[in-house]
Amino acid sequence: MENIPSTRSMIITLYGDYIRHYGNEIWIGSLIELLAAFGYNEQSVRAAISRMSKQNWLESRKEGNKSFYSLTEFGKRRTEEAAGRIYQVEPGKWDGKWRIFFYKIPEERRKVRDQLRNELIWSGFAPLSNSAWISPNDLKEQVYTIVKKYDIADNVNFFVSENIGTKSNTQIVSEYWDIEEINRTYEKFISLFKDGYQNDESKIRSGKLSNQKCFVRRALLVHEYRKSLFVDPGLPKELLPNKWKKEEAVHLFQKYYRILEQPANEYFEEVFSKGYGKITKNSNIM
Repeated sequence: MENIPSTRSMIITLYGDYIRHYGNEIWIGSLIELLAAFGYNEQSVRAAISRMSKQNWLESRKEGNKSFYSLTEFGKRRTEEAAGRIYQVEPGKWDGKWRIFFYKIPEERRKVRDQLRNELIWSGFAPLSNSAWISPNDLKEQVYTIVKKYDIADNVNFFVSENIGTKSNTQIVSEYWDIEEINRTYEKFISLFKDGYQNDESKIRSGKLSNQKCFVRRALLVHEYRKSLFVDPGLPKELLPNKWKKEEAVHLFQKYYRILEQPANEYFEEVFSKGYGKITKNSNIM
């Protein structure tokens, strides 16, 4: 398979798109079998699981001679945040406000400072300077979570403001976010999956595509679409250019996802149930 994702990245995709809807936990044997469909071997899966446990993404429990792995609170929060953006149908209307986050972290807590920058980028902020970050989105809850996580309440200030300067809001967006790069990410996604959707639609309707292949295609579809989260902060529509490819990419993602959904679920449930003997699905995804 070309451009195969890392084992860790695919595990995160499976937790976000499947496992979190089935109790948030999976038997390691089922996870190994699911990932074998992509070409990953058992050794790479176990190594990735071990690393993710050390990084506080996963926690384990034993039942007899079986090991089960579930997302930690940190892992659940991250996957829920990503899922909220992946499966978001339409962004809300912009309130015209800017959020500005200032911090002053002492040198002895440099590691926290570096982690904080990564958190802010993930949440959708852009740097005005080394210690001042800006976003047009209402990120109050994310900021409160970050402040609590790193115990930095005494080191930060957070403001909601209006732009009364000489630059327009769209100029500010263009200055602090690489709009062209974000657009190219969506163009790449469209080019990767447009033909695949057209080919697979007829195959699925005529029963010529196996459940396993639908499972693999859906996971890769979500994985590639998830990449946009690393470059697209989810900027309000009002601040974006007219030739914006996100809407086309979202429409393609949703159409392709829906035709793959049922057969992919059937394959996942067949393998997942081997660890339990029964399954309980919490909610629909889309």
